[in-house]
Amino acid sequence: MLKKLQREDTFAMYFKQWVTVYKVGAIREVTLSKYTMTQSWIERLAPDLKLCDLDRTSYQHIINQYAVHHERQTTMDFHHHLKGAILDAVDDGLIDRDPTRKAIIKGKVPREKKQKFLNQFELHMLVKHLNLTEEVNWDWLILLVAKTGMRFSEVLALTPEDFDFAQQTISINKTWDYKGEGGFLPTKNKSSIRKVQIDWKTTSQFSKLVKDLKEDVPIFIKGKVYNSTVNNVLFRHCKTLGIPIISIHGLRHTHASLLLFDGVTIASVARRLGHSSMTTTQKTYLHIIHELENQDTDLVIRSLSRLI
Repeated sequence: MLKKLQREDTFAMYFKQWVTVYKVGAIREVTLSKYTMTQSWIERLAPDLKLCDLDRTSYQHIINQYAVHHERQTTMDFHHHLKGAILDAVDDGLIDRDPTRKAIIKGKVPREKKQKFLNQFELHMLVKHLNLTEEVNWDWLILLVAKTGMRFSEVLALTPEDFDFAQQTISINKTWDYKGEGGFLPTKNKSSIRKVQIDWKTTSQFSKLVKDLKEDVPIFIKGKVYNSTVNNVLFRHCKTLGIPIISIHGLRHTHASLLLFDGVTIASVARRLGHSSMTTTQKTYLHIIHELENQDTDLVIRSLSRLI
């Protein structure tokens, strides 16, 4: 039963009801869990703060306290969650004016990031080391992510009917709920529904691998699946080979990175990965883009020098 909230009610109470009304059933469970975490932080940092007392100073104080424990990007996400609810509270007349205006987003110094991708030589070593048996195993999944850049939940949802061996494509139109009770789920966004081209060798390998499997049954699902299980398989391969230890998601980064280094356009990489916009791709692979721009600068200078 929803309560008609007043200006004297707490912001924590408003945010909780706002999530129930506007987010439950409208966003994926994994995203909803982030809003739930935001709710717990509000209750921790400002449990008694009333809507009528929420001004720029009190809001900045909440952000500053949160930033003590989190990196700047995480603090920015927290800020966006709060701002969405606060702007609705302003529209509802519960808060006089937007207290999030000109908020200063701080945060801890980011930890040194581990390498998230392999170079071409390291990936070649990994692929050669995979134990690609005549029956489906986790090494086949590792190969497919390396060759396509699919998300873990997308590759788990693949069925034989998703392969078009004549056209050498894979249709990505669903995901697998490996974090919950299992079963098919929609893709992350509309842009994630796509067809990914594969090479002739991968086509030949998977046409043999799935020919006797049921058309509408996921290839890799045999009971409960955990992300950590496949990551452990990949960990052992990387450790044995003496190459950087990455996760399955790191293979997705590897796939995209190698495409960019080979000159594939950002737009094409974004479509292949199922990103909702090129901005996502640019942010994720900014370091590679900068490196490529430096290479382009060298090419420009060499080209201009030949005009003399």
